[in-house]
Amino acid sequence: MTSRIDTISVQQADSLHYMHPFTDHADLACRGARVIVRGDDIYLWDSEGKRLLDGMSGLWCVNVGYGRKAIADAVHAQIMQLPFYNSFFETTNLPAVELAQKLVSLAPPQFKRVFYTGSGSEANDTIVRMVRYYWELLGAPERQVIISRQNAYHGSTMAGASLGGMSEMHAQGGLPIPGIVHIAQPNYIESEQDVSAEEFGINAAYCLERKILELGAGKVAAFIAEPVQGAGGVIIPSISYWQEISRICKKYGVLLVTDEVICGFGRLGTWFGCDYFGVEPDLMSFAKGVTSGYVPLGGVLVSSGVADVLALKGGHFNHGFTYSGHPVACAAALANLRIIEEEGLVARVRTDSGPYLARQFATLGNHPLVGYQDSCGFMAGLNLVKRKADRMRDCVRFEKEQEVGMLCRRYMFDNGMVMRAVGDRMIIAPPLTMTHAQIDEMIALIGDGLDRTLRELRHRGWV
Repeated sequence: MTSRIDTISVQQADSLHYMHPFTDHADLACRGARVIVRGDDIYLWDSEGKRLLDGMSGLWCVNVGYGRKAIADAVHAQIMQLPFYNSFFETTNLPAVELAQKLVSLAPPQFKRVFYTGSGSEANDTIVRMVRYYWELLGAPERQVIISRQNAYHGSTMAGASLGGMSEMHAQGGLPIPGIVHIAQPNYIESEQDVSAEEFGINAAYCLERKILELGAGKVAAFIAEPVQGAGGVIIPSISYWQEISRICKKYGVLLVTDEVICGFGRLGTWFGCDYFGVEPDLMSFAKGVTSGYVPLGGVLVSSGVADVLALKGGHFNHGFTYSGHPVACAAALANLRIIEEEGLVARVRTDSGPYLARQFATLGNHPLVGYQDSCGFMAGLNLVKRKADRMRDCVRFEKEQEVGMLCRRYMFDNGMVMRAVGDRMIIAPPLTMTHAQIDEMIALIGDGLDRTLRELRHRGWV
């Protein structure tokens, strides 16, 4: 298959016609795009026949791995029966209803309804409109402000990018939109506080209470956060942080929203990230792992407390998408969720493969370039440093302009390992299906990539 592909011709056509997301197109034109042509299990192959171990599950989403015939068969059958019909005009379809029932059965007990979208970005846009309309129906239209966190990622639509706390995104397009503010993220390893992780978590949560009091509780609609920050660098908070966040939201009557786009469907060893941290959100956005990325689908799980207000008092909720409840996407999700359940992937990550990954990933902390490493379920990250110390805050860092993380990422790719760089933090979120042997293979590839990076840094005189 790969031998028949003219990689250069594909790269040239790509450069001329395909505008990639989050890409410097001038730089891409010089390098040429990596052409991925096949996937199977946890592996990918490019147009030159090179095999890559996909340590990022595509883009945090291919939870059950590549090449699942059951999902393909479900998609084919649904396309032949009903490829599409909309959910407007008091109409529904069988897969959308069945999936809604399934999602409600997997979610915490307060959730009874699902609103479908095409992506996580659209799901978070929906939440902005939903929570503001909720407060309007309750006679508190002044409750408009939604609080998020710095360095958070909640999508790239206007509202999603505004909810996110990434300055590079806000610099383009006049963002954030009005009514969205940000507080500090709970990044313990970057903190200067000389306290335990649990105490730091409580202190970090107080940022929310201070912001609510600054704005006035009567003006705050909701707080939104990922259970574990993904694109921000796999930032893993303490349970104390989330317990305190939950307490503060209840104290001031602020809706709590967990963005489960990455953490949902088994990534932390629980069906949803809120389960892992023991909190009870009012709304949850989801996408990615619901179909393992095979077909685009997203949505919002809505608690009874919110849904009853919208349904009983709201009349028309003037919001939705052409592809809300798309029958083919819902059929793919149902097949995907059956695989997760039948293979016991959530429990496996919680009790077996997740702890094994944590132990093996921790061994990378012995490498001269690694100042700190941590993991949570099937998410993990390590920090590249110029000189190690007992505590991460005492390590000597590389200069930002040196872009050591990007250099390391290139060596990982060259070595057959897909690993993402967020600054100088290297992160993974592999498929949930990995065996112990495959985890060992991945750790060996990462170690070799770190060795190659270290040799290059020594050659440049940077270490």
